[in-house]
Amino acid sequence: MNGDAALARWRAALEGVLLGKPEVVELALAALIAGGHLLLHDVPGVGKTTFAHALARSMGASFARIQFTSDLLPADLVGGALPDGQGGLRFAPGPLFAHVVLADEVNRTSPRTQSALLEAMAERQVTVDGVTRPLPSPFFVIATENPWDAHGAWPLPDSQLDRFLFRLAIGYPDRATERRVLRLASPAPLEPVVDLAQVRALTEEVRAVTMAEEIEEWLLDLVRGTREDRRLVRGASPRGGAMLHLGARALARVRGRSWTMPDDVRDVAVPVLGHRVVARGAEDDDDAGAAVILDRIERMPRLG
Repeated sequence: MNGDAALARWRAALEGVLLGKPEVVELALAALIAGGHLLLHDVPGVGKTTFAHALARSMGASFARIQFTSDLLPADLVGGALPDGQGGLRFAPGPLFAHVVLADEVNRTSPRTQSALLEAMAERQVTVDGVTRPLPSPFFVIATENPWDAHGAWPLPDSQLDRFLFRLAIGYPDRATERRVLRLASPAPLEPVVDLAQVRALTEEVRAVTMAEEIEEWLLDLVRGTREDRRLVRGASPRGGAMLHLGARALARVRGRSWTMPDDVRDVAVPVLGHRVVARGAEDDDDAGAAVILDRIERMPRLG
C-alpha cells in the first residue's frame, strides 16, 4: 500500500511536538485518516492546543480554534448572512469551514451551541438559512473537554459524544519528558510533512484494510457483551461496534499494515467504547465505563 513513508514522517514530526506521548499521536492519526473526530478529555496545560495546531501545520491544512464559552451561539460556529455592500446579503463562513477545527473546552457552552457541531461532524456539511454547504476535505474536529465537575462545565449529550471516534486523555508526562519540556526553547513552526492529497489517499487506503473473521468474532463478543454486563446501564450500540471496526483498521494502517491484528482492536477498544457506555451508579464518572470495557477485555480469550 502507498503512504508508508509519508506516515512515518508524519508520526515523527508530531512526536517531536507532543513529547513522550507516541500512543496519543498514533491514535490521533488513526482518527484523522479514518474520517473520524477526536475528543481530548484532560486537565488544562498538557498540550492539547499545541498538538492540534501542530497537526494542522503538519499537513498544510487550514486551522480554526473556537473557544467555547457560555455565551457562544450556533451562528458563531457556522457563519451567517452579512451585507454585501450592494444592498444584498452574502454568506460569511464561520470557523467550522476549516480542515482542522479545535473546539476548545467544548463542554463549557450550552447544549444548543454544542448541537451546531452535530451536522458538521456527521455529514461534513452545514445548513444555514435553508442552504446546505459542504465543509473542506479532510474535515477533522479535535474537541477538548475539561473534567465534568470543573467549574462551568456542561456534560456532553450522548448524541454529541457518539460523533467522536476516539476519546483520549493525554495525561501528564513522565519526569524525564517534563525535564525536556522545561529546557525546550520555543520550537520553530512545524513545516508540512504531508499534503492534503496524501491524507485523502490514506483515508481511501483505510477502506481496503482487512480484518480476519476470527478477530471480527472477538470484536462482536466484546461489543455484545457490554449489553449484558450488569455493571453497565447501557452497552455499546451497533454504531459503536462499527466504529470499533473502523478504528482498528485505521490504526492498522497507521502501523503500516493492510490487515488488522488483535492488538489493533484491543488498543482502540477503550478509546472507542469508553464514552459510548454508561456505568451503573456512576453516570457522572467519565472513566467508569472505560474501566468496565478494560476489565472485559482482560477477561476475554486472548487472540494472537
